[in-house]
Amino acid sequence: MNCPFFQVDAFANQVFSGNSACVVILQKWPKDSTLLNIARENAVAETAFIVTKEGRHQLRWFTPDLEIDLCGHATLAAGHVILHHFESNRNHAIFETASGVLEVHRHGNMYRIDLPNRPPVATQLPDLIAHSLSKQPLEVLKARDYVLVYAQESDIIGLKINREQFDKTNLDPGGVAATAPGATCDFVSRFFTPQATILEDPVTGSAHCSLAPFWGKRLGKRKLNARQISTRGGELQCEVLGDRVLLFGHAVTYAEGEIHL
Repeated sequence: MNCPFFQVDAFANQVFSGNSACVVILQKWPKDSTLLNIARENAVAETAFIVTKEGRHQLRWFTPDLEIDLCGHATLAAGHVILHHFESNRNHAIFETASGVLEVHRHGNMYRIDLPNRPPVATQLPDLIAHSLSKQPLEVLKARDYVLVYAQESDIIGLKINREQFDKTNLDPGGVAATAPGATCDFVSRFFTPQATILEDPVTGSAHCSLAPFWGKRLGKRKLNARQISTRGGELQCEVLGDRVLLFGHAVTYAEGEIHL
């Protein structure tokens, strides 16, 4: 089986920035172990797998370590592949996923993805995570992911993680988002996953399912501009709309080819 393969930089308008995702088009679902091996071979944060049936696209996401329940940047990448490379006459793509039906729409020269709203609630930070941080947060909240709130952008830039300590925590399938008000945008963030091959995710769409409603309520805004300040960096526009969070971003194809299974 020869499977079309694309590598896409999501939440970026030029290559070598944003978050890189691989998108693999399958005729049918192979064993989960095969999907995981492909994700490991790709060696990027997430690989999106698509099987198309009756005009609707089934979508799953794998890191090099495990299958996850939701991935924003790989959904954006998948939408870009479908709408740019396969269905250029269409304006939206519909995906059936473990997190329900997700849609990717064209939005000018950007894409809009529609994700679930996951507002975080106040909680206690596990000692293992607290002891791994170079600076303690002002507030701790949690939905799928822990949300650590800091005073200012420089706190996020300077935050260091003791990985040996951090990796003693099992948050499957979640991670830790550190966030603060932005100097030139509404908020900034970084995202870390314990026990993962890739510790820091460059741009994490799914984390904004919690970050956007938190900052929207805190700042009294429905529409927000966000930056994930990883080494690669990424820009996101967010809109909180009832039980949904809309994310807007660019995507650009870096490479395409075939995988031979």
